[in-house]
Amino acid sequence: MTTPSLHAAASSAGLDIEDVPEVLAQGGDWDDVIAEIERINHERVVLNMGPVHPSTHGVLRLILELDGETVRETRVDTGYLHTGIEKTMEYRTWTQGVTLCTRMDYVAPFFQEVGYCLAVEKLLGITNDVPERANLVRILLMELNRIASHIVAIGTGGNELGATTMMTIAFRGREEILRIFERITGLRMNHAFVRPGGIAQDLPSGMVPYIREKLPKVRKDIGELQDLVLANPIFKQRFIGVGYMPLSAMMALGLTGPSLRAAGLPQDLRKDQPYCGYENFEFDVPTYDSNDAYNRVRVRFDECYQSLRIVEQVLRRLEETEGQPVMVSDPHIKWPAQLSVATDGQGNSAEHIAKVMGSSMESLIHHFKLVTEGFKVPAGQVYQTVEHAKGILGVHLVSDGGTRPFRAHFRDPSFANLQSLAMMTEGGQLADVVVSLATIDPVLGGVDR
Repeated sequence: MTTPSLHAAASSAGLDIEDVPEVLAQGGDWDDVIAEIERINHERVVLNMGPVHPSTHGVLRLILELDGETVRETRVDTGYLHTGIEKTMEYRTWTQGVTLCTRMDYVAPFFQEVGYCLAVEKLLGITNDVPERANLVRILLMELNRIASHIVAIGTGGNELGATTMMTIAFRGREEILRIFERITGLRMNHAFVRPGGIAQDLPSGMVPYIREKLPKVRKDIGELQDLVLANPIFKQRFIGVGYMPLSAMMALGLTGPSLRAAGLPQDLRKDQPYCGYENFEFDVPTYDSNDAYNRVRVRFDECYQSLRIVEQVLRRLEETEGQPVMVSDPHIKWPAQLSVATDGQGNSAEHIAKVMGSSMESLIHHFKLVTEGFKVPAGQVYQTVEHAKGILGVHLVSDGGTRPFRAHFRDPSFANLQSLAMMTEGGQLADVVVSLATIDPVLGGVDR
């Protein structure tokens, strides 16, 4: 018994790749090119999409072998954004590692920060010592980040098809979330706000009312975007049935996240392997029965509303934990003074200076050594997973007992999910490649680390 192919064969002409005649559409006169094409019996056109192209979500190169408008073969070529983050981590302290991994998936930085810090905390054996308030802030930031990531995925996917309004509405909602991030961390992205043992500092005064003021605007933008696209006949024709993959194929390729849930599998680490206290919150895991481009968009919309639901619960808990610590009490990990933003926009507040430089010389020395040398982490290795906006993020850390990682490696969901693009697109139309790629939603900062 033979298993039917899920997509078109790589060479439908029955020839080896080397034997298929090539047509190079470059130079000369177009009449000559057309005549050459007509002369050749078996047409083979190779199209390079990217690495810099509006629809490749960054510096991704797709090598497409076309038969007319039909995609015969899709090859995914990464390696155009190599930043060496994982190797650089070996030469930085454990705390400095946060500033590196936050830059991987720059659309959803908090997931890398939390995943990395959870792994470091597991190596230190302080997982249960992290204060409740710190975990609440982590969940708050991650769920707001999940919304921002999802609406960017939906909006940019529409923009790549010419629906500019989709992107403008999406970015309007994302802007409100980025303003919340800026108020909390001082930065709109690449925050390095989550630290091993907790977070850099507590929420600023009046933050909870500020977030409550912003959330209705975010919900309105999500609703407006949803109303604009999900019942739109043009959108439905372009997305329904496009980029389909059966659940079995996705499991074999290691896909996770919205794609997997669109196929009907309610896999979500927030439910299956809770961390940061997710087991204390009520939310649902949206699923659908067919993994095509349309249902992947629907899952993301539903998850946005579930994230808003979690955020509302977090805000109530934050009010109850007002004034509680946000960092472990261990003096070997905790900095003597928490940084705070002063009128100069830097961490030079009078309270900070008085604490570190005015109270005791020992505190100043200790602070200096912690910042410059870092703390030691017991020898061992650990693997920590979190439910990233795009799927499962895995963090593998190895410690030799020193003040910096011996090895650091990340299982980025965008990298794993990109494996599916060939199966989604081969045998389909060239125009559908853009749709399939957009609904996978890769970010190349995480793919090419």
